[in-house]
Amino acid sequence: MISCCGNGGHEKVAGTLIIIGGGSAAFSAATRAVELGAEKVTIINDGLPTGGTCVNVGCVPSKTLIRASESLHRAKHNPFAGIQTGGGLADFSAVVEQKRQLVTELRQAKYVDVIRDLAQVRLVKGHAKLLDAHSVQIGDMRLSADHLLIATGATAAIPNIPGLSEAGYLTNESAFELETLPESLIVLGGRYIALECAQMFARFGSRVTVLQRSERILPAESEDITNALTGYLAEEGLEILTGVALQQVRRVKQGVVVTAKINGEKREFAAAQVLVATGRTPNTRNMGLEHAGVLLDEHGYIQVSPTLQTTLPDVWAAGDVLGKNMFVYTAAYEGALAAENAFTKADRVTDYTALPWVIFTDPQVAGVGMDERQAVAAGHDAEAATLPLSYVPRAIAARDTRGMIKLIRDKKTDLLLGARILAPEGSELLMELAMAIKFSITVTQLRNSFHPYLTLGEGVKLAAITFGKNVAQLSCCAT
Repeated sequence: MISCCGNGGHEKVAGTLIIIGGGSAAFSAATRAVELGAEKVTIINDGLPTGGTCVNVGCVPSKTLIRASESLHRAKHNPFAGIQTGGGLADFSAVVEQKRQLVTELRQAKYVDVIRDLAQVRLVKGHAKLLDAHSVQIGDMRLSADHLLIATGATAAIPNIPGLSEAGYLTNESAFELETLPESLIVLGGRYIALECAQMFARFGSRVTVLQRSERILPAESEDITNALTGYLAEEGLEILTGVALQQVRRVKQGVVVTAKINGEKREFAAAQVLVATGRTPNTRNMGLEHAGVLLDEHGYIQVSPTLQTTLPDVWAAGDVLGKNMFVYTAAYEGALAAENAFTKADRVTDYTALPWVIFTDPQVAGVGMDERQAVAAGHDAEAATLPLSYVPRAIAARDTRGMIKLIRDKKTDLLLGARILAPEGSELLMELAMAIKFSITVTQLRNSFHPYLTLGEGVKLAAITFGKNVAQLSCCAT
């Protein structure tokens, strides 16, 4: 049944939708499908509770615990003269319980309540297997629909290290549920989940050792960013070792021992617990995807077209199960886009040109667009300008000048190509830069725009000025 309705010139196609998965991509797709006239939407969820990774074991619990540990750290480290402060961890389990309450509240408000009053949407508990392009099996029940969306997400990837499974380990799911703070912790990995968790536990009081396989933490980022962040984390007492070849993990009476080789030298590291944060793996096993004709890559992630269509015409995929841009906001974007393409035949393609991202360490690492290497590889006559935070009045007044603001532009067009930021609350600078990239605002236009004095945002203006002037020679608010 086809009815003509206003939707950017595209027809709305009435029909039914089955969604496998219960996270942000799934709920975004469900609500958008209803808006577009779907007759029935069935969400099939298994594994994590309703809401998926973000609200249950990812964004929400990690960021509230990170902020709690930051509050404790700030209380212990006051940079201002004449002010006496102090802090201590009185009850770690109370911090975790407060986190649980927030998770429960947001799960209810942002997921359960969202579909409660949508008569077209029903939620089914169970593990779905794909039978063909229009049918799934859940236990003894078979369901069919005009369109299928796979949004099953991803979970922690567990490396094949001898003894690891027998010794036991934490992942982001179990680490955020600990009732007792571990006295010591070994973190395997050196990317965003590993570093966020490592600093958080260290600030709560754990003795933390980070073991990273590559030669640098955050190896995809430039050395100036990663070297600076490594230094800041080390100043807080974290031990960060890179170039590590993990060999064995074994359980001992006091906890765990990790054996590794660093520069050819065998070393052992002991701690109460070990946290595995070595990447993600897709939730695509035992779903009958390949048998039904859905193409997966060598890591098990679903392959899709730019319109998010799989190799089956009426089967779509969205979110972390794609293995790229694994953020909750991109998952929501993809879920809605897939629903639009299914129900309007709009054939809209994904666009990640101005996609901002954040690593919630302190200082935060944030970025949008291309870095210098990517810009050059893309054929641009690229130029970078880096402004240390020691030149930003807000940072000076706050007595916290850790970090830098780096802008990358095309020298011929003056267009902003990307930005990288290392700064306390540096993520708050991203949207101005993302909008500049999205709407082709030049660096000169950024430089000539008003930025209030003594805001961190003024650093963007100063970084733009740095392309042509020495900011050390500028007077207050000068351009």
